[in-house]
Formats: sequence, structure tokens, C-alpha cells
Amino acid sequence: MTRIALIRAALKLFGKQGFEGTSTREIAAAARANIGSIAYHFGGKEGLRAAVAEQIVETIQSIASQALGPGETAVADTMTAETAGSQLVVALERMVAFMVARPEAGEIVQFMLREMANPSAALDRIYEGVFAPTHERLCEIWEKATGEPAESERTRIAVFTMIGQVLYFRIGQAVVLRRMGWDAIGDAEAEKILDVTRDNLLAILASRKGTRP
Repeated sequence: MTRIALIRAALKLFGKQGFEGTSTREIAAAARANIGSIAYHFGGKEGLRAAVAEQIVETIQSIASQALGPGETAVADTMTAETAGSQLVVALERMVAFMVARPEAGEIVQFMLREMANPSAALDRIYEGVFAPTHERLCEIWEKATGEPAESERTRIAVFTMIGQVLYFRIGQAVVLRRMGWDAIGDAEAEKILDVTRDNLLAILASRKGTRP
């Protein structure tokens, strides 16, 4: 329990204050743990950051596998365009449900933004464990849905666009809430966001292959 509490506290504080701006004393206090427990469980502050990155990888891998299947499983050669299109829609639904509607996603995104601004080994782990394999798999499914090569620049950009339109509602949440007049983004608001982003995805797929999935 202490180990998990420290990871959760570090995730929040590193994202809010940055790695350098956060002391081990603050993390221990937030986790209601003895400061020595950081060295005991992680070997120090850097080890704790690595553990936070690993927790993020495990969390997002779990969500991605629900929508896309296990990462080590190849996309079936026999997958039809319709099945691929449907799987992309499911992936989008999972992204909205997690990134937009779940509060803990805000802490994960904030941590990753800090890491991208000041790259460390933690970002390398998240990239290798989540970003690259998930994006590659989505590109492979995109190829099945549209016929466009998975590793073409156009496909890779299209998949980034698919992810980015969802991610904005988390990164820009304060602006979205003001402009939309919402107090928060709950299930009802997330469903409205999904309705529009799903239409966007289906329109792009239709324009690529001439028919909707």
C-alpha cells in the first residue's frame, strides 16, 4: 500500500510541480508515508519517477488492449475494412471514456506534458511502452480500413489526428469548460464529445475508401 501511495502522490506532484520542483519530503507527506520509504521502495527520487512511468505504461496498455487486443498479437491479414473501421471506432470510444471522463487521466497527461518538455528516461519508457506500439497498431488497423499503407506519412498523421482531437479535451479542459458553459466533463458531456469525434472519424474513413465502415 505504501508503494502504491507513493507512486500516486509522485504522479500528481511531478505533473503539477515538475520533477525538480518536487521534494521527496513533499511526496512522502502527500502519501502519508515515512520519507525513508522512498529509498526503500525505489532507491530514490529518480527510481520513483521510473515507477510512475511504469504505472502509466501498465494503465494505458490495459485500456489499449481492451480496444485493440493484446499488443503482441498481429493484426489479422483477413480483417475486413468494415471490421477495421469498427475497431477504430471502439478505440476512439475507449480514448474518450478514459482521457476525457476519468479524473486520473488528467494527472497522467500532466505528467507526460512535463516529461515532453524536459525529456528523461521516464519519457523513453512511456514512448516505447505506450506511444509507439499503440500508434503503430492503430496505423495497421487504419491500413485495413482504408487501404493506405500503415507506415505512410499520411496514415501516421491521420492517426495522430484521431488521437489529438480527443486529447485536446483533456489538455484544454479549462478552456473547453468555459466555452461550453459546462461545470465539469462527466458522462453526459463525454458522450457529446464522442458523438462529434466519432462522426469525424467516420467521415475521414469514408473519404478514404468511398464507403462508411
